Amino acid sequence: MKKSTLTIVLVVVIIVVGVLVFGRSNKGSVPPSVSYVPSEVGSTTPTAPVAVSETTKVSSKVSTYHNDELGFSVNYPNDWEKSETSNGISFIMPIDKSQVSTIAKLEASITVSSGKCSFPPVTTIKDRGTLAVGSNSLNMISMSNTVQGRNYFDRMYSLQKSGVCYIFAFSSIAQSPAVKKLTGSNLTQAQNNNKAIVNTSDATFTDMVKSFIFVTGPQGQDETQVVPIKK
Repeated sequence: MKKSTLTIVLVVVIIVVGVLVFGRSNKGSVPPSVSYVPSEVGSTTPTAPVAVSETTKVSSKVSTYHNDELGFSVNYPNDWEKSETSNGISFIMPIDKSQVSTIAKLEASITVSSGKCSFPPVTTIKDRGTLAVGSNSLNMISMSNTVQGRNYFDRMYSLQKSGVCYIFAFSSIAQSPAVKKLTGSNLTQAQNNNKAIVNTSDATFTDMVKSFIFVTGPQGQDETQVVPIKK
């Protein structure tokens, strides 16, 4: 083979090897494609996600729960244990263990659903009334009964807003005194403490209901103004 021909072959081999090595080293640097990005017309910048709910500590005693999707805000004590659901929020209230009582559970909740408001069917309603919260008037019922030695007390408020119903519920459960083997003066003290604990928790629950306000969150993306970015 002539020297000039050999030189040309070597140059071609070097070029081919260089292209392969360069292409392999830059393979991972290609940005991934985006199949769909909602944005304004003419814009290629994705819209930042919006928080659905948030909790803000207002003071050493009170926090504010704000939910844009469900459209409401309330204040509640910091020592309540919050738990969010898909259609509302519930709170477990603390029980003072230093007091002689048979209280087993204290709970408050707010449930949001579509349709007309209606309380669950019950055989006995202890009390019925209304509660003014700002310009709104809430219907109220309270119920109490004893089943197998356990005492139950429930208070519920309802608020209708167009086609959406807001239900506020407080419930307490007191175990049978026999579970703790309470007799005599200890039994009397437990019964008095039970009543005081439930009344205090019920009043705090009502304060939460009174703090309720409607909120309007960010509006959803106008799909007629969305420009999909193809792969």
